[in-house]
Amino acid sequence: MKQQIVVSGIGGQGVLFATRILAEAAIEKGMEVLTSETHGMAMRGGTVISHVKVGPFTSPLIRSGQADIGLFLHAGNLEVHRGFLKPQGLIYINREKNGDGEAIDATSLAREQGTPVIANLVLLGFAVRQGGLFCDAATVEAVLRRISPAGKLETNLAGFRLAGC
Repeated sequence: MKQQIVVSGIGGQGVLFATRILAEAAIEKGMEVLTSETHGMAMRGGTVISHVKVGPFTSPLIRSGQADIGLFLHAGNLEVHRGFLKPQGLIYINREKNGDGEAIDATSLAREQGTPVIANLVLLGFAVRQGGLFCDAATVEAVLRRISPAGKLETNLAGFRLAGC
């Protein structure tokens, strides 16, 4: 299987953690994986994008019009990074259910749990459960158990499961 995924957001930490989870999930499944991140002005709240390529690729960067999936942690980034997607590429986006793609209001769900920083995990859980990604929920949960920082495992698992486990 080959899959090219863009992960886009604001600020950076959520994008980078989601990217790491996807990369580790590929490794867990015995698949080849390459990643690349562009931070820009992330330290000042700017746009961050990462590329995840699962399968036998030779370059970590995704060319315009080649991504199979886009995970958009910030709805405003869809217009900025839509060009990476194939015409039939799947969009999973953090916003109310209107507009393009499969949407979930991950930010509101995370805030209701008292932990707004898990919106990335809510969106990732939603995308995994929609069946478009190369991995399944059990694989991602195994990765979360292995890489979550001390004291954050239960919060991370809860965020991942919020999207309808």
